[in-house]
Amino acid sequence: MNIVLSPDPMLRQVCEPCRVEDKSIKKLAKQMAKAMYKNNGCGLAAPQVGVLKRVVVVDCDTESDERNPIYMINPELVELQGDPIVMGEGCLSCPGITVEIARPPFAKVRFLDLDGEEWTIEGDGLLGRCLQHELDHLDGKTMFEVCDPMARIEALRAYEAALAAGAKPGETGPVQ
Repeated sequence: MNIVLSPDPMLRQVCEPCRVEDKSIKKLAKQMAKAMYKNNGCGLAAPQVGVLKRVVVVDCDTESDERNPIYMINPELVELQGDPIVMGEGCLSCPGITVEIARPPFAKVRFLDLDGEEWTIEGDGLLGRCLQHELDHLDGKTMFEVCDPMARIEALRAYEAALAAGAKPGETGPVQ
């Protein structure tokens, strides 16, 4: 499973809801987790692997060597809290760069698991940021669309240079 790189138009599309009964969704989610781990990511959305479905997988547990992916089908942002904090973010679809992005620190998301059971996940720090980042992908937004307009110019320049230098998914660079 290959990671779709920006500026592929696929990354600018709004994804369609899924039917949990569709067996291909479970297979897709498992393949996405493998691709995420292979590329040292902590989150991956279906459009990043060329599928326009509302599927996300995250694993932000940096304290453990265990892999505990959270599979989210049709995730919906329920709540954001806190004053936005500016931090550097990387993205498997935009290798070689890190972009400063302002986001509220806390996010709460409702989703279905692979068995169709409804769950809610909430978190701050890396998890809160990752949830927001991956849900942006489902709505056709990359880091370039959500960062400050001045940061966007610098990030696009840095991204072109990183691609020209051969950057691969999972590689980040200095904060832009």
